Amino acid sequence: MRTGNGEQGTGPGMTVAVTDHAVERFRQRVGAGGALDPRAGIAGRVARAWAAGRAETRPPPGAAAQRGSVYVRDLVDRDLVFVCLHDRPRGELVVITVWEPGRLGRPRVPRRFTDALRRRG
Repeated sequence: MRTGNGEQGTGPGMTVAVTDHAVERFRQRVGAGGALDPRAGIAGRVARAWAAGRAETRPPPGAAAQRGSVYVRDLVDRDLVFVCLHDRPRGELVVITVWEPGRLGRPRVPRRFTDALRRRG
């Protein structure tokens, strides 16, 4: 997905890519929202949050800091952070995983549902 704005609302558009791992974590933690592959939904959420200036390079509390990571906080679910790598020369943001810094306990979606999706796919 290509956003209309670049970093913090300036410059050319940004392409958002989503790894398989990020899709799996999103399914486990948030749910797929009825979609079999929520990749496009994740890319859209990240693009909107990025355009709104919801990205930072400082990791949320409890997250392991990785060099070059960017943490994009979702606009809809404030407890959801997308961990991304920003490839500036290519104008690409790659969503690596999903983090919920304030959430304790089990995922919102029971594992049996995500396992059933894996068997169907």
